[in-house]
Amino acid sequence: MEIKEFQDFILDKYGQRDRQRGTSTTFMWFIEEVGELATALAGDDKENQVEEFADVFAWLCTLANIEGVDITKACEKYTKNDIEGFK
Repeated sequence: MEIKEFQDFILDKYGQRDRQRGTSTTFMWFIEEVGELATALAGDDKENQVEEFADVFAWLCTLANIEGVDITKACEKYTKNDIEGFK
C-alpha cells in the first residue's frame, strides 16, 4: 500500500469523526501515541513497537487529513530536492 492510499483509507474510515474532534484534540491523541511509542522503544517487545509505529502513523495521517495536507506531497521536501547536511 502506498502512503496516499493509507492516508485516504484513514480519511474514508475516520474522516467525519476526526473533523468533529478537531486539530487540537487530535494532536493530543497523536502525542499520546508518540509517548506510547517511546515507551515501546525502551522495551524489547518488537510486536508492541510495530503496533505503536502503526498507531503514530495513523494519527499523523489523521492530522494531515484534518489540515488538508497530502503527506506524499509533503515528503517531496526530501525526495525532490537536493538536501545537503543535517538538521
